[in-house]
Amino acid sequence: MAQFMDALARGNDVVNTFIWTTLGLVLLLGTGLLTTFITKVFQVSHLGLWWKNTIGSLFNKDVIQHDETGKAISPFQALCTALAATIGVGNIAGVAAAICIGGPGAVFWMWVAAFLGMMTNYSENVLGIYYRRRNKDGEWSGGAMYYLQDGLGGKKGCKTIGRVLAVLFSIFTLLASFGIGAMGQVNKIVVNIESAFPVQALAGVTLYEGVSLYSLLIGLVLVVLAAAITLGGLKRVANFAEKIVPFMVVLFMAGSIIIVAVNYANIIPAIKAIFVTAFNPVAVAGGTLGAAIKTCMVQGFKRGVFSNEAGLGSSVMVHSNSNIKEPVKQGMWGIFEVFADTMIVCTMTALVVLTSGMYNLDAGTLVEGVTDATLVAQAFGTVFGRFGSMFVAVAILLFAFTTVLGWNHYGTKAWEYLFGVKSIKVYKVIHLVMILFGALLTTSLAWDISDTFNGLMMIPNLIGVIALSGLVAKITKNYLDRQKGKDVKPMMSAFDEEAE
Repeated sequence: MAQFMDALARGNDVVNTFIWTTLGLVLLLGTGLLTTFITKVFQVSHLGLWWKNTIGSLFNKDVIQHDETGKAISPFQALCTALAATIGVGNIAGVAAAICIGGPGAVFWMWVAAFLGMMTNYSENVLGIYYRRRNKDGEWSGGAMYYLQDGLGGKKGCKTIGRVLAVLFSIFTLLASFGIGAMGQVNKIVVNIESAFPVQALAGVTLYEGVSLYSLLIGLVLVVLAAAITLGGLKRVANFAEKIVPFMVVLFMAGSIIIVAVNYANIIPAIKAIFVTAFNPVAVAGGTLGAAIKTCMVQGFKRGVFSNEAGLGSSVMVHSNSNIKEPVKQGMWGIFEVFADTMIVCTMTALVVLTSGMYNLDAGTLVEGVTDATLVAQAFGTVFGRFGSMFVAVAILLFAFTTVLGWNHYGTKAWEYLFGVKSIKVYKVIHLVMILFGALLTTSLAWDISDTFNGLMMIPNLIGVIALSGLVAKITKNYLDRQKGKDVKPMMSAFDEEAE
């Protein structure tokens, strides 16, 4: 078994390296630059417009009111469900890992990835609404698989390649939903709960090396909770997300702000370290400066995408369930999603780490006895003491569990595309089994494989976004022209029957 796991790890490393240091990063950067350029830097030039239509519209009934038919969800529910899937362990452990491996400069490249990712996510959601359709149950179905099949596949000579990429995307989404969307998240929940809330009577009963009865019981509780929510369909997931996501983000932000405020003297040095070490890493570790900068960039981009998922084509599957008919309006929620996830939550995590003293800014190393796995908990502990690790454990529980719920929906939509609506419950049962399996893992291999499947999802999705970028520009211009009062026919859907 050990030999098989080693072989699997080596094979995964080869694929992961190719995706994240060669093809994937080029596609990711290229798509972000392209979509930013064709929309005339929409995230900056129309900052007031997308801010007004997202966070500035939360008291608008059209945004927060639930759909009476039960076949769609509100834009706010779509945002919360998407954020439920994106704001996860990556915002805490992922940021810590990026800093430990790539240095503070990785945060700068995370920002760059987010800035460009805003328009990638915008484009995904515009295409998602434009190419979505009703399934046999009358619910909206949208996502990269549909704009690959009908958008890219609708171009001359591209029918086969569009269909093949759509199937590949769906397969990779299913696999990623079992990795990042179940095993990886739950594994982190279990590890942190066992550490912050030890119960020796349960932890002392070993099932096999590294796994206790405590791990099993936590896993079973999570399975029961997940089943109660996910088996009720998207409406139940969305209802849960719109209540929990704002609460968990505000709670984590409040704790982070307190820590940064207590360590206010370190704010300027921390920000300086982020910008300086992005191009001049502190510790080259025997390699060349170029190699160190590359490591810094890769960590920033990889963890940025892992956190906000811009470019994966994942969140568009829930944004497409919104009751909004205007593609650009839902696209603007995609911009805000990336902004909230990376520019706000990830930035606060980074500042907590860099101002707390747990990371030596001069030497570029962690203080003795701290690891990337415990870095954020230790940073919170500098102000809150023992309560700090408990707070982080609860934050990870909320962040990771809501990520599991969000990815359950993504996997459901991928399964629906491949096998139809009637067999969806088969997927939901498999996903619950993977949640339990995640509680019983003793290796980080699940996270490494999740990284790989994220990258594999990204490739067909970005090919589709690039191929259809001209259409995104036309839909955006069409919307802006109508906002200026021009008499032009609205571009709402690729299908006449869905535009009504």
